[in-house]
This record gives sequence, C-alpha cells and structure tokens, in this order.
Amino acid sequence: MARSKARRAPLPGRLRAPLIKPLALQKIKTYPLSTRYSKVQLPSFAKPWRPGGRFSQFLAGLPEILATQTFREVVEEIAKARLNGKAVVIGMGAHPTKVGLNPILVDLMERGVVTALALNGAVIIHDFELALTGQTSEEVDAEIDAGRFGMAEETGRDLNQAIIRGVQKGMGIGEAVGTWIEEERLPNRKTSLLAAAVRAGLPVTVHVAVGTDIIHMHPAVDGAALGEGSLRDFRTFAAVVAGLDGGVYINLGSAVIMPEVFLKALTLARNLGYAVNRLTTVNMDFLPAYRPQTNVVRRPTQKSGKGHLLIGHHEIMFPLLAAAVLERLHAANQSAR
Repeated sequence: MARSKARRAPLPGRLRAPLIKPLALQKIKTYPLSTRYSKVQLPSFAKPWRPGGRFSQFLAGLPEILATQTFREVVEEIAKARLNGKAVVIGMGAHPTKVGLNPILVDLMERGVVTALALNGAVIIHDFELALTGQTSEEVDAEIDAGRFGMAEETGRDLNQAIIRGVQKGMGIGEAVGTWIEEERLPNRKTSLLAAAVRAGLPVTVHVAVGTDIIHMHPAVDGAALGEGSLRDFRTFAAVVAGLDGGVYINLGSAVIMPEVFLKALTLARNLGYAVNRLTTVNMDFLPAYRPQTNVVRRPTQKSGKGHLLIGHHEIMFPLLAAAVLERLHAANQSAR
C-alpha cells in the first residue's frame, strides 16, 4: 500500500503572493538637491595638463579625491617632519632597488630628506651587484633547475667577507657593507644605498632572516657574523625608532620582514619609556598585504598619529612622492626668505 505523503503546514505569517501589493509612492518625501551634502564636487576635479607646464602645476591639477588626498597628506607630513627637524625613516625590501629607485633614494639622503634606512637582507645583494657591475636580478627560472641560482662568485664571497670584516670591527651589517663598497671604490658606488648612507653619516641597518638570501648558500658565510651584525642593526634601528615622535616611517615594498622588525623596534622603544606617539606611518606597495597594513599602518598609530596606505607601482609612485616632497620643501624655503 502506498504511503500517503504528509502535507507541509504553512509557515506562520507567510503571505500568499496575490496579497502583496507594490508600495504606493505618491506620499514619498523629497528635498532639494541643493540642500544635500555631496562627496564629489566640481572644484575638486582634475585640471587638464598643458604641455610645457611645471611639475608643481601637475600636482596642483590632480583631483582632490581619494588617493590624491592621501598622497598630499603624506607629502605634507614628510615636509613638516623635516622642517621641524624630525626623522623620516624608510624601511624597504629589494623591489624598489630592482625597479631602479636607488638614485632617487640616494638623492633624498644627500638632501637630508631621508634620515635613516632599514633594509631586508635581499637589498644588500642587489645594491652590491649594481655597485660592482651595474646590473643585478638574475633569471631564477632559467637557473634553478641546474642549481645555478644564487651562485655568482663575487656576490657570495665579497658580501660575506664584508660582513665578517665589519662585524669584527664592531659594525652592524649595513655599515659594514656600505663601508666596504666605499673602501673598495666599486665603480658604481655613487648609486649604492649603503655607501651613500655611510658617506652621509646616516644610520643604515640590515635585518636578516637566515636562509632567505643567496649569500647564505655560499661557503664563505659565517652564521655568527650574520647573527651578531643583524642583532646590532636591530638595536640601532630600535634607537632610530625611539626618536620617531613627530616623524614619518615609510614601509617601501616589504611585505613581511620590515613590518615585523618595525613593530618590535617600536615596542622596545615604548617599553623603555620613549614617547613615540605623534607618528605618521606610510605603506607603499603595489598590493595590499596583511602585515604592512597591520604592523605599520594600523597598530603603531591606533592611539595617536595616523597611518596611510598608498597603492601603486614603486617605479611610478615613489618618484612622484619624492618630487612632490622636494617641491613642498622648496616652496617652504622660498617663502621663508
């Protein structure tokens, strides 16, 4: 005998479709458009570029909307920091060097705009190779199968020698490599970040994760020197961060190492009683990532200060930022005369 199917009880409060009528709109309340606040207004729109114009005119012609507002605020904070004698520190990964930004960074150091550099271990490799031969960045895909990736003789031998020799003299890795590049008078040392910092007497620190850099694969590597040199640099960097109140910290193209190092250095400084509160932080990268946004933009400024995020290709965004800052400082110097 076939079982009869139980009928489902209707859901309570459920209306049948024919009983639902469209809302009548005749009594709706409206207001004049002129009384409404609008986020987008014509005075904030971009101005067309005129060939032959000045860079300051280009900057003034950008739309006063979204990222341009952030960009201008960052420019103002950097300029204000330097005009008030406060620090502007850049922590960076290797990508900015690989896309050709060394000359701009060196220029900012020599002009006194950037007051300290903190680098991950990969930066010193590309910085050294450029200083020595004027070229860097091998084709990893072409070399990895044959086991040739990272096996350039001079890079592994000379950098490890420079680190060992510098650490024996009481230096950290940054000062050791920068001093070595200068003393050896490498052909392209004028575009070396490390050598430029040494010439200018600026702190330059290197923060190594053992096993991440090609020089760690070479027989000349000395783990004790790597560890000692990087630890010295961390303590030097912590001292730099301890003086960042009223200054600016820029994370330029480091997704993991430098955001982590910066947060620990900031914690150490605050633990020792340094007031690092009126702080502006900036993360510049072509992709948003968790650690920079958390450990650079948000956490350090959650009680005071302000964090900023500028997304875009380093090879475009950073030269624009540098030029805008120099224009702002030039205008301030002109008005002070």
